[in-house]
Formats: sequence, structure tokens, C-alpha cells
Amino acid sequence: MAQGEPEPVLAVPEEEGGEGPEAAPAAGGVGLQENVPGLKQELFQEDDDDSCSDYGSRDKSGTILGRIVPDGNVLFPDTFQTNHLLFYERFKAYQDYILADCKASEVKEFTAEYLEKVLEPSGWQAIWRTNVFEVLVEVVDVEYSALKAVVRLSEPFLCDSPVSTFTLECMQELLELKKHQLPVQELWVVFDESGEFDQTALAIEHVRFFYQHIWRSWDEEDEDDFDYFVRCVEPRLRLHYDILEERVPSGLIADYHNLLSQCEVLYRKFVNLRSGISSSDSDSEAENVSMVEGLKLYDEIEHLKQKLKLIENPLLRYVFGYQKHTGLQAKGSRPTGTKITHVVSSTIMASLLQSLLREKLCPETCDEELEIQFHSDPLTAVSACYEGDTVIICPGHYVVDGMFCIADSIELEGYGLPDDVVIEKRGKGDNFVDCIGANIRISSLKLVQHDAVEGILSVHHGKTTLENCVLQCETTGVTVRTSAELLMKNSDLYGAKGAGIEIYPGSTCTLLGNGIHHCKEGILIKDFLDEHYDSPKITMVNNVIHNNEGYGVVLVKPTVSSDVKVIAAKNSEGNIQTIQSNSETENVEDLGHEELHECATDELELHERAEISEQTEGNYEIANELVATSVKKSQMHKKRLSELGITEADDNIMSQEMFVSIVGNQFKRNGKGSFGTFLF
Repeated sequence: MAQGEPEPVLAVPEEEGGEGPEAAPAAGGVGLQENVPGLKQELFQEDDDDSCSDYGSRDKSGTILGRIVPDGNVLFPDTFQTNHLLFYERFKAYQDYILADCKASEVKEFTAEYLEKVLEPSGWQAIWRTNVFEVLVEVVDVEYSALKAVVRLSEPFLCDSPVSTFTLECMQELLELKKHQLPVQELWVVFDESGEFDQTALAIEHVRFFYQHIWRSWDEEDEDDFDYFVRCVEPRLRLHYDILEERVPSGLIADYHNLLSQCEVLYRKFVNLRSGISSSDSDSEAENVSMVEGLKLYDEIEHLKQKLKLIENPLLRYVFGYQKHTGLQAKGSRPTGTKITHVVSSTIMASLLQSLLREKLCPETCDEELEIQFHSDPLTAVSACYEGDTVIICPGHYVVDGMFCIADSIELEGYGLPDDVVIEKRGKGDNFVDCIGANIRISSLKLVQHDAVEGILSVHHGKTTLENCVLQCETTGVTVRTSAELLMKNSDLYGAKGAGIEIYPGSTCTLLGNGIHHCKEGILIKDFLDEHYDSPKITMVNNVIHNNEGYGVVLVKPTVSSDVKVIAAKNSEGNIQTIQSNSETENVEDLGHEELHECATDELELHERAEISEQTEGNYEIANELVATSVKKSQMHKKRLSELGITEADDNIMSQEMFVSIVGNQFKRNGKGSFGTFLF
């Protein structure tokens, strides 16, 4: 994030005209003080006249805008405060007055027409701000087509800079080099109480915000078949306010800015390379090499742009899935080699202590002396753990203001029923429980999440076992990241505004006997975003997925070219039939766990005897689509390699397929059905 920009934060209003933040941080500039409270006055007239004269305050007596008092040079005049605008105000301005239904190639033209209608052509002062100085200037004319103002230095000369070399003579010379023309977005209009320059200040703010937060240098080269406002402006504007409202995970924000930076660098290289090729008339070997490099750069840029669009789209944002890098390191074993049992309870009664001693702390089979530590807070207990420790949480309602970061292989178990051992998270934050340990076990707990940005539990690395738990979610539910493994048994998950369980490429997810209900979607499988990721390994046995708003299970995948579809269909047809026809034996063999075998046997026998029900159809449909799509991914990968002249030794079509075992699950009353696919 550029220096001087606000801390990224964003929020999507529930409706198109919903309210955004009351005071948005300044978009940039030098010497701006903290935002004053947002103004409540209406900035737009609500009649049906599209005339730009209805936008602003020209006919009003006195200004409706606030002022910003400079905190640097006290001789500088105040400026209009325009950085506090709400989402719907910017949305309305861009949609109704500035861009309308223009194409990307017409943005500058439409903006110039807008400025020509609302901008005062002369007679107003502004502060010209750059990264190294600010100086007071007077506007004498406006070059609308170039989006520039013709200026001269105001008298007396006022300049503020940490560098003392900016004298009157230096500034005059600099303006002469620029032909006294400055981009309007570099000007902050000096405050005027009459209201005469309100439209001018707001118009410049809209242009400044657009080129700082909405416009991308490659936009003009994109296809012009679609409305630029709908395709680019609205999703980027919503993302900006989602970040302002702290509704986007910090890791996803960091990834977004990183992707933007990468794309900008690659695009500059591509433009320079293209210019070099177009200016050369020769057909040399060097030019052919440049052409190949250009194609590779173009492919990389398109790949990054696709990722950016996924994050910008509020419906697809969490489909993208960023790679979270945590600095948390495992402690390992204690230097003494001992393992400690941590007991958490706000108060301990004698009867409770006796039960703990009898059932947990001093079992008859225990040959070693146990070291016990007592805590009143589960967060401090987990923080005190080393490799191999156990945390026993006694019945009670524990409110924590922080997140659990579990980096070592530990056991976290509730002593009693899940509804009797409740851990509730208060306060805003990205996560509730982060698991990166090699082998973590969590059981008999109820986790309650509030004011969250990310899901209730995320498995980033290693294996996490979740058994006999209740998860009351806020945003998404449980997330299984790439290369991580989750075993979730006999648990209940509900309330997620996103997906109850998100399964990432390259992960392993085993779901046995769980209830997943009253979420936006039941299970979201995020496969095939990047071809270099392995497909996820998915096992679903005897789960009840019901009363979700959308689908029970959703598979996200890219659109596939017709030739790849044909090849994949031919190669996958036999494999899909084999997997389904032999499901009674192969599914059980693939599970590889005795408990899965026992869990599935009864259900498989029932499946043989009964007619195909709605629930069974759901199991077949999911397995069928997952395997077929996995084959398509393999063909896409081979097709791309062949286009580059690369062949692979491994021609086994099943080598990259998704491991699928979908047995005995029930799908009831899901809003859109048991299974759906989402193409992007």
C-alpha cells in the first residue's frame, strides 16, 4: 500500500444504495488531518433530471461541504473536505453523471465531458500536492480533454516542503516545464463558504478517487463489449468500501495489493516489449524471441487479472483463497521433555476436581506422574502449550478477545457435552482458530463466533481432527487450506454467511457423520483455480447437509474450451462408471481407515436394497462431477504444455484426479438443490 494511503478497509452495503462508512480516510495527499465526522447533508438531488446542473450546490446558499484545516504550514488556507463521501454517493456520481454506460476506451472522454459541465473554468485557488511539496496555485483555465488545469502561482508565494530547495524561482521553472498544466487530481480546492465551488471540489474528488482506486493501466486494452461501470467500477468500488469497513481478511487485502503490484510491473514490461517489436521492421531471431517473451508475459498478466477480478467480485471473493503466511513457529517439545495437562476452569469445585482426577488426570492405566497446570482462560492455556500437551476445558462459558494459534501437536478437549463447554469470541478479527500443527485434536467444544472477517476455524498446515464439536459461525465456517488435512466427525456446523466448509486445492478433507446446515452454501470445493495445484482428496460419509440457502455442495471451476471437454469426456467416462459401479468395495478400500469401513458398510447395504432416493442421487451427482472435472483439469494442463512444446512422461489420465468417496450423505431442503457447479 502506498505511503499516505489509508489503512485498507471495505464494506459492501446490503443494498445498492446502502450506507457505507460515515467517514472514509483520505485517499491520499499531504498534510490532511484526521477525518471530521461525516456530513449528513444530501449531496445529490433525487429528481429524475439527468442534467449535471442538478448535481452539486450551485443554487444553494452557502457550502454544504466541510473544511480541512492544514496541520502543517499555518499560512496555508483551508481546503474542502471531500474524502468523507459514502459508497452510494460515489456510486451515484460514477453511474449517473460521469461514466454512465461508457466503454473502457471512452472513460477519459466521458470524464472530460463531465468536468466541462460542472467545473468552474477559472477564478478558484487550489493546493497542488505531490509527494515532496505542496504549493498554493490559482486556476486560470481548464483543458478538459486532457483532464488538466492551467495554473499560475498565487501571490504571495506559499510552498511547504521538507526540502528547502523549492524556491519561487524553482517552482516557476517547474511550472514552465509543465506548460503550467497540472492534472486536476493533484489539486485540492481551497475552501469557500459561498458554495460556488462545491461542484468543482466534488468533481475533482471523484476524478482523483477514480484514478487512485478504480482505474487500472490495462483497462483501456480490455474488451469493450461490456459496460465498464458494471464490469469494473462497481466491483472495485464495493471492494474499496469493504476494506474500509473491515470486511475483508487482512491476508486477502495483502494478496490483492501484491497482485496489483505484480500486474503493474508485468504490464509495463509487456508495453515496453511491444513497443520495441512494433518499432522494428526486421524479422530477426531476437525479434522472434521477443515475441515468445511477449506471449508469456501476456499469459501471466491475464492470469493475474483473473485473480484480481475474483477478489473484486463480492460473490467470488472467497472463491479465490489466498495463501496465508503466518510467522507463528511451533515450540516443539519442552527442554525438560515433560508433557503437561492444562486444566481450564473459572472456578473448581471439589466434586469437579474429584471427577477430573478419576476420569482424566489419574486413570488406572497411567504409569507416570502427570504435571498439571490450572488456568482460568482457554486462550492462555493454549498459549502455554508445548508439543504433546493436553488442554482440558471444564464446563462453563468462556469469552475470549483474541484468536487461538495452535502451532504444536496438542489436544484440546471439553470435559462434558459441547453445549456445556462454550468458547465465545468477542471483538473484530480475522480468525478464531488457526491450526498449523502437525497433528491437532479438538473435541467436545462449542465455538461461537462474532464480528468475524474470516471463518471460525482454518487448517493451514498439518492435520486437524475435529470431533463431537458444535460450531456457530459468523462468516465462513471451517476452511481447509492447500496441503492441509481435516478430519471432522460427528460435529454440527451452522450459521455461516458463506460456505460451511471450504475445501482448497491440494487439501485432504474427510467428513464423517456431521450436520452442516443453515449456511449460505453447505460445502464449497475450490478446485482448479491454478493448474499446478493437486486436486483435493475428499471423503464424505453419512453427513446430513440441509436447510442451506444455496446448494448442499458447490464446485467452483473455470470454463473449459470445447476441445478439452470432448477429450475429457471420452477419457473420464469409463473411469466415472468404474468408480460408481464399484462404490461398495472401492470406496471402503480407498478410505483406508477401519472406522470409515464400519461407518459405510450399513449405508452401502441400505443403498443396494432401496430405490434411488433424492439423497442417493446427490451422492452420485457429486462424485460424478468431481471426477469428470478432475479429468478436464488434467487435459487442460496437458493441452497448455503441448502448446508450449512440452511433453510429460506421465500419460496416466487418472494421475491427477480428485480422490472421491461420497457415500450415504443426505441432502434435505437446500435452497438450490444438493449439488451445483459455478463457472468463472
